[in-house]
Amino acid sequence: MTASYPPLRDIPPEEPPLVRTTPLPNPLRDVRDRRLPRVPGPCALVVFGVTGDLARKKLIPAVYDLANRGLLPPGFAMVGFARRDWGDGDFAELARKAAQDGSRTGFRDDVWARLSDTIRFVPGAFDDDQAFDTLAQTLISMEETHGIQGNAAFYLSIPPAMFPVVLKQMQRTRMADNSQRGGWRRVVVEKPFGHDLQSGMDLNRLVDEVFTAKDVFRIDHYLGKETVQNLLALRFANTMFEPVWNGNFVDSVQITMAEDVGIGSRAGFYDTAGAARDVLQNHVLQLLALTAMEEPVAFDAEAIRTEKTKVLGAIELPAELEHYAVRGQYDQGWLGGQRVVSYVDEENVPKTSTTETYAAVRLNVETRRWAGVPFYLRTGKRLPRRVTEIAVVFKKAPHLPFAKTDTEELGHNQLVVRVQPDEGITLRFGSKVPGSSMEVRDVSMDFLYGEAFTESSPEAYERLLLDVLIGDATLFPRNEEVELSWKVIDPLEEFWAGSKPARYRAGEWGPREADEMLARDGRVWRRP
Repeated sequence: MTASYPPLRDIPPEEPPLVRTTPLPNPLRDVRDRRLPRVPGPCALVVFGVTGDLARKKLIPAVYDLANRGLLPPGFAMVGFARRDWGDGDFAELARKAAQDGSRTGFRDDVWARLSDTIRFVPGAFDDDQAFDTLAQTLISMEETHGIQGNAAFYLSIPPAMFPVVLKQMQRTRMADNSQRGGWRRVVVEKPFGHDLQSGMDLNRLVDEVFTAKDVFRIDHYLGKETVQNLLALRFANTMFEPVWNGNFVDSVQITMAEDVGIGSRAGFYDTAGAARDVLQNHVLQLLALTAMEEPVAFDAEAIRTEKTKVLGAIELPAELEHYAVRGQYDQGWLGGQRVVSYVDEENVPKTSTTETYAAVRLNVETRRWAGVPFYLRTGKRLPRRVTEIAVVFKKAPHLPFAKTDTEELGHNQLVVRVQPDEGITLRFGSKVPGSSMEVRDVSMDFLYGEAFTESSPEAYERLLLDVLIGDATLFPRNEEVELSWKVIDPLEEFWAGSKPARYRAGEWGPREADEMLARDGRVWRRP
């Protein structure tokens, strides 16, 4: 069945916003102008796979919190698409529970009453032509019923293997065509962006064929975190850091993304991906790019993406990968006072699996600023605690006028940006110990977001969804970044192919080989 598309109808007068509140300042949108948060124009948000974990735990609560803050436009609608025999009421009930359980701003019945009037549900499989025809007609009818003016964002909260199927359905029905209804059409693609360089290039090509390149938003939720964006403010809004942010003063950089959980219900995906594809290729390399990039000419999407692309293109793997690329797999152990099973004993994981749950690598950024400075990256599951941080380790002072015994406990100065869970910044430096002798010891100065500001930070998906509806691509990687990241990861995967990962006990900071990697360079991992 092929749907017919009637001509564009007149748009009814705008209705009052879902909630009238005073917008809060958002200094990270533009620090210099200190503009208030922008409210997008009338539009619909279509979520494919709306009954999945991501939609229930992150996307629906984010939509509710935006409504509660008064940041959804007059004429907003949310459409869920999933393979369930549901009506609008069934979906509204699921969405209500998801908003209640996951809201950051507190659940309010009056806000939900307004938001629930905007909710629609379309049942169907991804290869069901009739279901997609119904979805296309639903969006057309919402131009009259909700005043969305032909604007729609499509969120692919689905397995990566389904991306081509859904994209081709949108192409067939012309739902992705900006000119079809007189408004804009955008798509949000969740990571992973492919499985390797070739599949990443194929996916980029397909998405750009269906949507225009400027309307493709490749989402990496780490880039929506407050402290990740504050890294740019830290570097470029302060004169005390940027002069020493280079190889003349920096000894090394360590980026850690540690998780204390296992794979949960993701065995089907994780065992074909592993830690390098799942985390290093996207989250960790994006953090590296933001840390190493040059100052952009402006705080906008094109300028920031350009500088990140330069960094990713300058990354080189060390010649001796056998010494500087380590992968591991967790064994049974104790974590949080409980005994946990090994990776191969997790549900639906093959007993013979050689998939890594830990990866560590040393990278070089071959630019004038960073020549000679090693970047050590690591990520893993079942580590002692959940933490993500960027540690800039400075060189030791070239000369100390104190007695050697007075500085035995003095280490390297460090600037640590904590991305999660205790968002903030730590500066570690030497200070004299009170007393009659000149003993110098490391001390820390901490900045915590939760203590310094009265307003709470928006969740990453809350911020990024708003950016999609506005059309601000600043925090979204473009296809060149994705492909350059795969050019870093593919050689690692080829080197590791056919080998067995090192073992580490759950509750430890990775395998012994990872410690030996830094010891070979005369360094040690920072303990978060």
